[in-house]
Amino acid sequence: MKNLKAIMEKMDLRDKLCEISQLYGKLETAEDGRVFMGINYRFDSDRFMDDNIGSLLGVSGAKALIEIQKKHLEKSKHKIPLIFMHDIIHGYKTIFPSPLALSCSWQPELARKSSRIAAKESAVSGLHLTFAPMADLAVDARWGRVVETSGEDVYLNSLFSRAYVEGFQGNDVKDSFSIASCVKHFAAYGLAIAGKEYNTTEASEYNLRENHFPSYKSALDAGAKMVMTSFNALNGVPASGNKWLLQDILRKEMGFAGVVISDCTAIVEMINHGYCEDSAGACQKALEAGVDIEMVSITYFKEAEKLIEDGRLDSKLIDNAVMNVLKLKEELGLFENPFKDADEELEREVVLCKEHRDYARETARESIVLLKNDGVLPLSKGTQKVAVIGPVANSRQMLDVWFAYGEEKDCATLYEAIQNDYGVRYAKGVGILTENKKEIGEALELAKSSDIIILALGEAPLMSGESGSRSNINLPGFQEKFADEIFALGKKVIVVLYNGRPLAIPALNEKANAIIEAWLPGTEGNNALRDIIVGDYSPSARLATSFPYNVGQCPICYNRYNTGRPPKNEMKPARFSAGYVDCGVTPLFPFGYGLTYTTFEYSGLKISADKMTRTDTLTVSCMITNMGTREGIEVAQLYIRDMAGSLIRPIRMLKGFERVSLKPNESRLVTFEIDNEMLKFNTMDNGYCSENGKFRVFIAENAHDTNFVEFTLV
Repeated sequence: MKNLKAIMEKMDLRDKLCEISQLYGKLETAEDGRVFMGINYRFDSDRFMDDNIGSLLGVSGAKALIEIQKKHLEKSKHKIPLIFMHDIIHGYKTIFPSPLALSCSWQPELARKSSRIAAKESAVSGLHLTFAPMADLAVDARWGRVVETSGEDVYLNSLFSRAYVEGFQGNDVKDSFSIASCVKHFAAYGLAIAGKEYNTTEASEYNLRENHFPSYKSALDAGAKMVMTSFNALNGVPASGNKWLLQDILRKEMGFAGVVISDCTAIVEMINHGYCEDSAGACQKALEAGVDIEMVSITYFKEAEKLIEDGRLDSKLIDNAVMNVLKLKEELGLFENPFKDADEELEREVVLCKEHRDYARETARESIVLLKNDGVLPLSKGTQKVAVIGPVANSRQMLDVWFAYGEEKDCATLYEAIQNDYGVRYAKGVGILTENKKEIGEALELAKSSDIIILALGEAPLMSGESGSRSNINLPGFQEKFADEIFALGKKVIVVLYNGRPLAIPALNEKANAIIEAWLPGTEGNNALRDIIVGDYSPSARLATSFPYNVGQCPICYNRYNTGRPPKNEMKPARFSAGYVDCGVTPLFPFGYGLTYTTFEYSGLKISADKMTRTDTLTVSCMITNMGTREGIEVAQLYIRDMAGSLIRPIRMLKGFERVSLKPNESRLVTFEIDNEMLKFNTMDNGYCSENGKFRVFIAENAHDTNFVEFTLV
């Protein structure tokens, strides 16, 4: 154990300010050394800062990081090792499905194991910490970063947030092949107004506590070592300068004792918010709020010394921040072994190995959602002429913008993945945003001579992710027009969608024989898709986010609050009710929805008692029967509605689920327990507790099923 206080006593103020600053390690090798993520990030750091910086972002590779660490320890005054950090969101080089896709598996264990693999690949490549998981809730499909979330539900999001942390960190971050986890973005980043990236958010404390804080807390309870502030201003205060958020909520209520880091240049951006007049003010407010590390920009290093001299800033705030950073380095074991797991030989052996690729294929299979099927799927092998057509049919762009060190060359295309199963032919037709009459003509001719058309459509990866917000969530470009020309041929058409958000696709749903939501499925995504198309695997994923009919319904979530005038018919427009005059209020595909290659029947829903006290446990059960001819997996979902409270309650909330595998004609009784903890909420006057009254309970296929039983809490 290092004596951290002794280290601190030897450090002067400039040493400490270096320790709580972070530089971007690739600036000198970038095509334009001043530009990173479209912004001028090359601040004037001097040689002293370069030699004594506390952490680096964006560099990797065992050989490079061992060399950088050696040079740093030679040049730095106090021989304090660097922390190497990076955005390893859902894979290092073996890329798993995007988090939104993986959440559709409804299997947190997949997130735990895939992040364990990502940690191992990262660790042997020299990294110490990842900026994941993203625990923000997705409420608006226009927002680009929906792709990085675990969907719209707080319960499911909390389970996945915990699983990611447990996977990255293992039993102890000091252990071999473990890396530290940074939960982000604190807080309520997913509430960006109009789904516009970096936008202001407005939320009542009731909304924050009920829907947004729990997922961050779940990650912290799992032991996450770091928290990243969000770019947004929350209720008028930028998160990086928000004392209530970072001190009262994060430190005091949630009990977080780790490191708080700003998002990239978020501190200096408080000037743009209009919250600070200059960089000195931004430095002061961030340190007073409790931001320990400034990411990439150098406001702390540039301004803090003068602020202390002028009596505007307490130097103890610097000491607290430095101590938090040193503790993290101690927890990682970097003082004992500054290179930790970096190993060139292991890196060559482990990264993108067959075991990891096989698991990537498994997770992709479990994440792909079957949205429609009139019986055309699965396809019989080798008996039909199959055409693979569309802008994504022969594309390797299966990775979203957070692909870390993954490479598209390691991804098979859909065309390649199914070649061995069918006499398959390929034509592009249209691009994602472009059209070419010659290519369209070739595609239509191919379609005419085919029995089955697999139409691969979607978004380019850069159309989602950070700075990937869209004002229109239809298929981009000329794809819908081209799809109509394909449908007009009267052939069987299977639509495969590759996208990073829910899309508005009512016309496709009406005309296609089948629709498969593949998302951005990662390195082995198309091989997994092949398994589903040919029937080697029956899809079992369920939506973690609602699909609206059109962008005008956004934001749309299943667990909304009712109004005094709810619509009598949610599918039809109505005057003087909470709806639209030109569209229903229900989504095209609801939360929890998904099909497989068989059908299930729910029957005999019952509850063990009609009254319950706070010390009781009720059971609710129903029979599920496989009515088809194939084995399949159903995801039985438990929802509860509090019929009245001291504050209005959602129309239903997910409280549990169970994956049930059934053979043809097999039945199984599915049972859930209901206890008082499930009934609690942030009440008007009595804190977090349950309130007496009536509750409805649903065991359902998705969030819009209507069968329920009732009980009363007394």
